[in-house]
Amino acid sequence: MTKQKFGVAVDEGIVREVDELVAECDDLGASRSEIVEAILTAFIQSESDHAKRVREIIIRKRKGTL
Repeated sequence: MTKQKFGVAVDEGIVREVDELVAECDDLGASRSEIVEAILTAFIQSESDHAKRVREIIIRKRKGTL
C-alpha cells in the first residue's frame, strides 16, 4: 500500500499529547506521523459509525464543549 502526505493543522494541546505518545514509544522510534497514523487506523478500523462520530466531534469542538 502506498502512502500519501497531507498537511494537517492541529491544536497545541493535541500536539502536546502526540509528543507525549512519541516519548512513551521511544523504544519503538515512533515519529509523530506514525503515531497519528496509528490513531487514525484504530479509529477507521473500529466498528463505530465514523461519519456520525466525526460530525459529533466537530460540532463539540466548535461549541467549545470538547
